[in-house]
Amino acid sequence: MELISSDERNQLFESFAHDAFHLELRDDYSVPNEEGPFESWLAGEDDDDSFMEPWLQLMKRVTDSGRTVRRVRVVTEPHTPYIQWEHATTDLNEEAGESIRWLPRHKLPEGLVFPVAGNDWWLFDNKLLAVGHFDNEGRVLGSEIIETPSVVAECIRVRDLLWDMSIPTNEYKP
Repeated sequence: MELISSDERNQLFESFAHDAFHLELRDDYSVPNEEGPFESWLAGEDDDDSFMEPWLQLMKRVTDSGRTVRRVRVVTEPHTPYIQWEHATTDLNEEAGESIRWLPRHKLPEGLVFPVAGNDWWLFDNKLLAVGHFDNEGRVLGSEIIETPSVVAECIRVRDLLWDMSIPTNEYKP
């Protein structure tokens, strides 16, 4: 399996035409550039969200051009510290134009099987997947590009199901 880097995956945001959707299934992400800000937040220190600026600028540019970026975060309740921090910073993503919804894991439909081995994924324009792969410590290894129609179709089905049943951030009370 060939993986592309996070920077290469982010380049996909420059070329999609209409909609990008992210399904997040992990309760913790060990992203190196987040470690310091996350630890500071845990310690109750002032938030330094500058590490998010490149992403926020990209999202603003994309959404200002009329394209949509959506996420569903499937989370365990009670939340892990990481998800608490993610919830606390979600307003920055939404101010940049993303639409984010939350779905408590215990409310998933019984028997739902997640496509692509239960990995997180980005779906671009209902035709291209960037499937995230992680190591045993939760660190990002890269993304696998998949364009197989049957796999994409299953991700579209799961996206639509979860989007409809998930809770917008302004209504979600952890």
